[in-house]
Amino acid sequence: MRYAVLLCTYAFALSFTLGLSYQVRFDFDVPPDFDRNFLRVLVWMIPLKLALLMLFGHFRDSLSYVSMPDVARLFGVCALSSFLVGLMNLFVGLGWAPPRGVILSDLMLSFFAITLGRMSLRWIREHFLTSKNRKSRRTRRVGIIGAGDTGAQLCRDLQSKRWLGLKPVAFFDDTRHTKTRLHGVSLWGPPENLLDRRKGLALDEVIIAMPSAPPQRLREIVHILQEAKLPFRTIPAMSQLATGAVSVSSLRPVQIEDLLGRAEIEIDGEHIREMIAGQVVMVTGAGGSIGSELCRQISSYGPKMLLMVERSEPSLFPIEQELVEVGRKHLLTPLIADILDRPRMEAIFQQYRPAAVFHAAAHKHVPLMEAQPREAIRNNVFGTTQVADLAHRYGARRFVLVSTDKAINPTNVMGATKRMAEIRVQAMQTRPDTTTQFMAVRFGNVLGSSGSVVPTFARQIAAGGPVKVTHPDVTRYFMTIPEAVTLVLQAAAQGCGGDIFVLDMGQPVKIVDLARQMIELSGLKPDHDVRIEFTGLRPGEKLFEELSHSGENIAQTEHSKIMRFISDPIEDREAELILAELAAHADTATPEELKILLKKFLPEYRPQLAPSAPAASAPAPAAPAPASPVLKAQVASV
Repeated sequence: MRYAVLLCTYAFALSFTLGLSYQVRFDFDVPPDFDRNFLRVLVWMIPLKLALLMLFGHFRDSLSYVSMPDVARLFGVCALSSFLVGLMNLFVGLGWAPPRGVILSDLMLSFFAITLGRMSLRWIREHFLTSKNRKSRRTRRVGIIGAGDTGAQLCRDLQSKRWLGLKPVAFFDDTRHTKTRLHGVSLWGPPENLLDRRKGLALDEVIIAMPSAPPQRLREIVHILQEAKLPFRTIPAMSQLATGAVSVSSLRPVQIEDLLGRAEIEIDGEHIREMIAGQVVMVTGAGGSIGSELCRQISSYGPKMLLMVERSEPSLFPIEQELVEVGRKHLLTPLIADILDRPRMEAIFQQYRPAAVFHAAAHKHVPLMEAQPREAIRNNVFGTTQVADLAHRYGARRFVLVSTDKAINPTNVMGATKRMAEIRVQAMQTRPDTTTQFMAVRFGNVLGSSGSVVPTFARQIAAGGPVKVTHPDVTRYFMTIPEAVTLVLQAAAQGCGGDIFVLDMGQPVKIVDLARQMIELSGLKPDHDVRIEFTGLRPGEKLFEELSHSGENIAQTEHSKIMRFISDPIEDREAELILAELAAHADTATPEELKILLKKFLPEYRPQLAPSAPAASAPAPAAPAPASPVLKAQVASV
């Protein structure tokens, strides 16, 4: 029924524009011969146009939703029909074809008639027919900071989606001149003009539409808006806009990640695609903060299969469902498995034989691991060894260890075990028969990861405080989760084996400044509405993180934001003996003895021991480990 109505409507409209074209061509005085010509042409020309519109899917489109691609496709259909009619004029003459002037007039008139009709339907839908249109809702006057493409698109979206109750009345931008108008909205100069009450704009809210602006400028703008006492929100990140996951009108509060992040990193996407496309790729710890982002980005490069290895079912399920919802179900193989379960992991490697392994599974919480060094050694050292050995045995081309800046001159168990994992992975590169490129990637604290300082501070602010900071001078390097994972992929694509990569992490951030900014973003005043309390450094914590070990040489890579640390790896046999000794004592030694044992193998490690521990000595040396199979048995028993 719908198609019948549409066909009749379009047939009438096209007939009318064809008749009008004849009138225009002959100055509204059509000779009798051309009146008869019009009737003969009408018989076949209208069905031709309707058939082409149907062939190119015009009737499948929702008529009240029209965009530039729809208009371009419609013009193509009209031009094609006019071309075919022109061929009829060329080969048949005026007996059954219209004059050339009529053909040109009809092209423009039919195109404008259909486009105008669809635009009218869209206007009616947006202003009168939408179920979301609530006239009782007061419209809020909105200022938009950013008059580029994103700001202009946001303005157009808000104007068309009147039910949102947001009316753009002013643009602010650093680079555009005043007296400019975008979509009928005036530009009022830079954001600093918001502090000039004489402007009389009476804004209810401001939206920051600058997804690629430097964080320093965002911090300045947020300060201006706070001083002006104006509510503000921002649009989604550029990465979300680029993938089409959200639109510019999907507004959200400004987050601390927006203020602490850095300019977007340029990556060599083609090299990453060559590494991943059509390959079986494994991610361990796939349900964690880094692991889940690895799955998001890797799946976007078209792997043959993505093996999502995770021992926690509640952690794995959300990222699997997220990727299923965006149409990547055919790529996913979720696997519940513990990296310490040798038979299970070996069965996975034997069945799927991944070409690349991204090892993100680890124990990472510093205070928890400080009290339980056995678990940190098991998971971070033996677990890494086991996955790396299987990658070597089953011919993976790349093995990438996700490491941390806490592995540099470590003062805690977590950092020491991650450094041991780095040493073990580098040693595997010395195996004469290996075809696997082993590498590690270090990065700083990840904003928003589970257990990190940002969600902890957010929870404390929501509770009314106090916000607990360990020390007024403590600093950390920060990066966003997508930024960290981008580094991992880029490093994997350019690594040649035995490498340790680190990102140019910018300037360290004082944690107390981070706390103040988060309190201000919540609309509160530090030390007035929410108190900041200093609790003292926790066991194993540093005042500041370091960038390299002594004895590590820094070399620049082809990527300006990535550095390579070069050091001489120990031999694989020597690494096996070290792990054998750790395995021999892991079950029987006390936590303090395990720390001392770690220091034996890591001279740069500065453990924090209990007051009675200095008198304690390291466990008695274990008997030398004979060979790799024996070592594996010892590790499995731990």
